[in-house]
Amino acid sequence: MSAEFLGGTRAGPGGQPLPFSPAVKAGPFVFVSGQVALGDNGELVSGGIEEQTRQALKNVERALALAGCVLGDVVKATVWLDDARDFWTFNRVYAEHFPGNKPARSTTQAKLMIDAKIEIEVIAYRT
Repeated sequence: MSAEFLGGTRAGPGGQPLPFSPAVKAGPFVFVSGQVALGDNGELVSGGIEEQTRQALKNVERALALAGCVLGDVVKATVWLDDARDFWTFNRVYAEHFPGNKPARSTTQAKLMIDAKIEIEVIAYRT
C-alpha cells in the first residue's frame, strides 16, 4: 500500500507556504491535517467561534473532497479549542454538520499556533 499525498502546497497567513499536505490517502483511510478558519485568501476569517467553526469545517470538507470523501465518511475527529468557554457554541455548529452517524471525537483546550479559536483534524474511511 502506498500513500497518496493530496492538495499540494497551500499558502497560509501572509502567503507563507504551509509545509504539509491537506490530506493523505492510505488504503481506505484519509487523514486530514488540522484545519483552522483560513478563508480563500489565506487569512483567518473574522468573527467568533461560530464563524471560525463553520470555516474550519468547510476547510475539512474541501480536504476530504480531494480524496473523494465527504463528512459522512469521517470516523474520528480531533478538535482543539483556544477557549473552553466556546465549547457549547462549537458543539452546536459541529452537530449541524454531522446530523446522522457521529464520528468518534476528542475535544480539548489548547493554545493554538496561530491566533485561531479552533483547529479540527479528521480521519475518514472509504472503501
